[in-house]
Amino acid sequence: MTALPAPSPRLSPVVFGNALGVALIVIGGLVAAVTGPLQLERGSWLAAYLVLVGGVAQSLISRVLEPAAWAAGRGGWATIAAWNVGNLLVIVGALTRVPLIADLGGLMIVAPLVVALRTVFATPSAGSGRVARALMALPLFVVLIGVPVGLALTHLRAAG
Repeated sequence: MTALPAPSPRLSPVVFGNALGVALIVIGGLVAAVTGPLQLERGSWLAAYLVLVGGVAQSLISRVLEPAAWAAGRGGWATIAAWNVGNLLVIVGALTRVPLIADLGGLMIVAPLVVALRTVFATPSAGSGRVARALMALPLFVVLIGVPVGLALTHLRAAG
């Protein structure tokens, strides 16, 4: 019987980003559960944002980016930091009706999305691998297109 390798004492950005993404999906579900009964005005938006953008997209970004590059320290932690700080700023800006804060956050989340999409399309694959990569890229592309749309809606809501 062979022994399992000892776990690395260092936490990688891939593992952390994926775990945080899953945690945000759960938190978004909990937010959805309490905002309806409490009739919180922006609760459904916050729950959806936490689940889809904060959680699902972050988990995809963590899985898409080359683990070897992340493990070598080439941008993994910076990508996770930009993604999460950017999302926090979008949430704060949207909830406080200060669209410039949301704009700054939106700019911060564009870079990780572009890096992830570029990685997906730069990786050679054939057959089912190509389909799998396209399926991973689609939600990230939707989020990327949604950034300016969401920011425009934040500005309209703050003005109205």
